[in-house]
Amino acid sequence: MRTLARWMLAGGMVFAGLSHLFWARKEFQAQVPDLITEVLPIDKDGVVVASGAVEMMLGAALVVLPKERRRVGLILAGFFLAIFPGNIAQAMDKRPAFGLDNDTARWARLAFQPLLVAWALWSTRD
Repeated sequence: MRTLARWMLAGGMVFAGLSHLFWARKEFQAQVPDLITEVLPIDKDGVVVASGAVEMMLGAALVVLPKERRRVGLILAGFFLAIFPGNIAQAMDKRPAFGLDNDTARWARLAFQPLLVAWALWSTRD
């Protein structure tokens, strides 16, 4: 069961990473907090591309590095925590993206981030 969950998470991560690079770049830019581009020398598109590359690498690592799955799971959980402020910024700034065009939808989405963290940790346990 954990193997199936891990492989599903891996596929989802690779798919999400590809979407960052190709068909959903504008939507993902809505999730980048303004503070990031004010503090770091990178624009929102650069953040989206970089996070997409990281998502693809983590997704692939879940499959191709079975001996490191626990470590990869911890890194992935940390990644999900690191991007959470972007989801909060999208909700607070009322930025529509991915069909999240009202406050209820944007705030409800935040409830799923802890589930992703739990999924990453559970599916990579020994």
